[in-house]
Amino acid sequence: MNKDTLKGKWKEYQGHIKEKWGNLTDDDLTEIEGKRDVLIGKLQTRYGYAKDRAEKELKDFEKNFCDSDSDDKSDKSCCGS
Repeated sequence: MNKDTLKGKWKEYQGHIKEKWGNLTDDDLTEIEGKRDVLIGKLQTRYGYAKDRAEKELKDFEKNFCDSDSDDKSDKSCCGS
């Protein structure tokens, strides 16, 4: 999932993000607006993650989300690949 895909499908993804990271507030999600770097910053703030851990957590989430979001596992269009 690239930066543009996250922003373009933000409405679709934010519920899954809130489910995964329940400490993120609705205000956080509004502020993030699909901006990957802002989401990483919020994960650092809300969970005390180092930047590299926040990036890894998000990357793992994106991979798992894409795997479960696509019926055809070879189609990674949801990830922007």
